[in-house]
Amino acid sequence: MSFVTTQDGVNIFFKDWGPKNAKPIVFHHGWPLSADDWDTQMLFFLEKGFRVIAIDRRGHGRSDQVSDGHDMDHYAADASAVVEHLDLKDTVHIGHSTGGGEVARYVAQYGQPQGRVAKAVLISAVPPLMVKTENNPGGTPIGVFDGFRSALAANRAQFFLDVASGPFYGFNRSGAELSLGTIQNWWRQGINGSAKAHYEGIKAFSETDQTDDLKAITVPTLILQGDDDQVVPYKNASVLQDELLTNGTLKIYPGYPHGMHTTHADVINADLLAFIQS
Repeated sequence: MSFVTTQDGVNIFFKDWGPKNAKPIVFHHGWPLSADDWDTQMLFFLEKGFRVIAIDRRGHGRSDQVSDGHDMDHYAADASAVVEHLDLKDTVHIGHSTGGGEVARYVAQYGQPQGRVAKAVLISAVPPLMVKTENNPGGTPIGVFDGFRSALAANRAQFFLDVASGPFYGFNRSGAELSLGTIQNWWRQGINGSAKAHYEGIKAFSETDQTDDLKAITVPTLILQGDDDQVVPYKNASVLQDELLTNGTLKIYPGYPHGMHTTHADVINADLLAFIQS
């Protein structure tokens, strides 16, 4: 198994598949999952001749279940530690949900200044800010996130089952074709992580203002989101991302859910490939 140790002593797990001289793509997973959430994309791009890397965020998957550092600054620094360890250059960074926030902060604070990033992709991503504030009136009320914390603390196993079988993939919609394997895989990834990392991660993905991160990004950035995303409302996320980015391209998918990279992998993978090759 492959690990890198961060400056604060945390062992971060990563997968690294494919030719070492091929163009690298780095995948950043959503809350509360792991690098395994990208297996479909990694196999697809591996077959296309790319080098594919996916990281387990601290407290998630196989990375150390440490007590501290469950915030966007540490997430980005940990990602940078993997990138620097592998000496990746001309890299494409793809992030889903919380992973999209991680990508935005990484690119703005590490990837661009170091000259290591070529392009970025934000899929159903949380920036610029999820929570409702005076300056973000279209955001989600803090009570919703307090409810997440309460449900997680009371019965994390049931809460994760409810999320995976409901809003995350849109399985709660009338006529949706439910996939038990998809639900079980989501639950497996989540329950293997740290309850503390997941609890504190709710604040990280909902209350981190990443307006300045988006404004700082100049590399070509693809923004993908479904208009039936029940987790990250697209009008307060992808639309604002497109307004803040100087070199962004926005694509909205009618009827697609939050986890559309899984439920509609064939479509999303094709669009990702076209962007990377453009």
